[in-house]
Amino acid sequence: MAANKTVIITVINKAYVEANNDEYPSMFDLFLEGFWVGEETRPLLRHLLVVSMDSTAHERCQFRRLNCYRLAAEGGGDGFAGEKIYMSNEFIEMMWKRTSFVLDVLKRGYNFIFTDTDVLWLRDPFKRLINNQSIDLHISTDAYNGDPSSIKNHINTGFYFIKSSTKTTSFFQKWYDMRKNSTGMKEQDVLVKLVRQGVIRELDLNARFLDTLYFSGFCKDSHDVRLVVTVHANCCRSIRAKVTDLKAVLRDWKRFKDDESKGNIGVVGNTTNGFRWSRHLSCLNSWHKRNI
Repeated sequence: MAANKTVIITVINKAYVEANNDEYPSMFDLFLEGFWVGEETRPLLRHLLVVSMDSTAHERCQFRRLNCYRLAAEGGGDGFAGEKIYMSNEFIEMMWKRTSFVLDVLKRGYNFIFTDTDVLWLRDPFKRLINNQSIDLHISTDAYNGDPSSIKNHINTGFYFIKSSTKTTSFFQKWYDMRKNSTGMKEQDVLVKLVRQGVIRELDLNARFLDTLYFSGFCKDSHDVRLVVTVHANCCRSIRAKVTDLKAVLRDWKRFKDDESKGNIGVVGNTTNGFRWSRHLSCLNSWHKRNI
């Protein structure tokens, strides 16, 4: 991947690297554990760039001897250190800050996968993303409608693969510029609006929306553990809930791999016999404010 200037980018802050209520693992711990237990994912860590939003997160990244980059808040300091609850003003500001950063990466000629830290990589995604070299952008969905070209798919900006070009840089620049007229909207909703307005056709982008069978999440589980590549803790409001339910995903995955190694996994129809994901109850309950 290094040969064609392709990197993997994730963004962390203090809330992602420290224990929630003094209980480890942290969300960043779980993210890295996914690379450890996934299929052919360990070598990918060499290509991971961890962007830290505060000094604590940056120090934790350096302690793990990863590729670390410190991205400061406006005016410096650690303004992005704490947990930013979904759709709070601080959350929206942090999302736009990371959009600005990845725009700069594109301008520098790098292709990249952007991945939220609440995405577990269980298999190497590049094997599914680079088959068609003509595609400019692959982006994940909360719900997949069956058509990889349909702009009516429910976009999720927590995982996407984009190639650097004049077209894609223009696309991201338009997206970032729309923040000025989008007060109170998170960057994902602004992107959805832009896509629905026809920017993909306008810029002649070749975009594909990813099937939740392979790139799944809590909004929509993959129904085939033999094919799942990533699992995203989307449709979830708090870090505490994400950590609880991602731990369950890792337990499910390890149980599947253990059964597979023992020859206990059979296939009936289109499902894997004997396997079922645990319910994401903590994330479901996180939408009740008393539980965050």
